[in-house]
Amino acid sequence: MPIIRISLRAGTPPADRNTLVEGVYAALRETFAVAEGDLFAFVHEHQAANFHYGPDYLGIHRSDDLVAIQITANATRTTAQKRALYAAIARNLAREPGVKPANVLVNLVEVAPENWSFGDGLMSYGPADP
Repeated sequence: MPIIRISLRAGTPPADRNTLVEGVYAALRETFAVAEGDLFAFVHEHQAANFHYGPDYLGIHRSDDLVAIQITANATRTTAQKRALYAAIARNLAREPGVKPANVLVNLVEVAPENWSFGDGLMSYGPADP
């Protein structure tokens, strides 16, 4: 049920883009118990003129290798699960394709379960109508 959006500078090889998706998905499966096959991920590449970030925000030193990850998911996880997710993503992407943890930015957007339709014009989760 999560939707993964990954933004990065243009020019990343296709294999590395796929590895980024796989690393984030593996972290979601590990920490948020996301089901097998529940994968909806979109990778967005940006030219330098359209890719802006604070290189030293909060004392973390980033480079143009920054990978910005936004995950939209149900608002059902604990703070501990969220911390575990962030750590697992950074660990997975450091291992492969070799993104430095300082260059891994994660934003979790939480929504109510009834805010999903995965097709056919039907509400996928949420309460039944009275």
